[in-house]
Amino acid sequence: MEFSAGQIAALIQGELEGNPAIVVHNIAKIEEGAPGCISFLANPKYEPYIYSTLSSIVLVSNDFLPKKSISATLIRVKDPYLSFTILLEEYQRLSMPVKSGIEEPCWIGEGSIIGKNSYRGAFSYIGNNCRIGDNVRIHPQVYVGDNVEIGDNSVLYPGVKIYSNCVIGHHCNVGAGSVIGSEGFGFAPQADGTYRNIPQLGNVVLEDHVDIGANTTIDRATMGSTVIRRGVKLDNLVQIAHNVEIGANTVMASQTGVSGSTRLGENCVIGGQVGIVGHIKVANRTSVGAQSGVSKEVKKEGSILFGSPAIDYSNQMKSIVVFKQLPELVKRVQELENQLKELKKQ
Repeated sequence: MEFSAGQIAALIQGELEGNPAIVVHNIAKIEEGAPGCISFLANPKYEPYIYSTLSSIVLVSNDFLPKKSISATLIRVKDPYLSFTILLEEYQRLSMPVKSGIEEPCWIGEGSIIGKNSYRGAFSYIGNNCRIGDNVRIHPQVYVGDNVEIGDNSVLYPGVKIYSNCVIGHHCNVGAGSVIGSEGFGFAPQADGTYRNIPQLGNVVLEDHVDIGANTTIDRATMGSTVIRRGVKLDNLVQIAHNVEIGANTVMASQTGVSGSTRLGENCVIGGQVGIVGHIKVANRTSVGAQSGVSKEVKKEGSILFGSPAIDYSNQMKSIVVFKQLPELVKRVQELENQLKELKKQ
């Protein structure tokens, strides 16, 4: 497929600078550009590449002021990253047709209803009394347990497992290998040192427009529901424990774990490899840096935390500076102690 600069500018409502007839047929990073490719510049640290890139077209912000001459045709937009995302969506729509119909073999249980324009891949399994909406795509080797509800336009990628009684909203994407509704980690210690399994009788609810990465696990509640609110985005390899609630539009990077019964607020940003203890509340718009450990309640909205245990980011940075100086400080203390001993001898 080929698109001219003029067509692209019209699609994303951008201002064209250069040749409107130049054609592209591929997408590339700005540092890896080649003739016939389109790239974008959103992060200022990549600006040097725009002067040497071989890409034919580059999306830039409206306020970008070049310091040198640029050979590429520019399309100015308000938000280059968002505009590039729109182009990727359009490219995906045109180059990757949506599958439909039923592949064999697959299974559907008694009392289950599937809406129109659906896709069921080979070796997929749908249990009894399920309610599946319109335009739902269930890829090969997906398991859907009894009494599951799936909203319109949702996609379950290969190997997804949805346990019984769970609810998936509209426009949700569940990545390959993810498990929704697995048993929560609940064991009661016994007098003889063994543990007794606590039945997990609840479910998981994903509200609308939720995206779950590959190989992520969300445990069912002991009672009630583990709830992932509208617009939440979870990366690959995330663990959400039983009875957790994640507020709307919160995003969470890979290898993060949230312990049971914790409540995360709305619009939080959680970095990779973060650990969050159970039975606490985290305020709206909290940001937590990668590899941090949140060990207590976060009450202040808009907090920026880092470290383990996680504390205010600026305080943590000051502490790191002091920590780096510790070897020298220890050396100086030892020297002072030696000087003091010499003075006492006199």
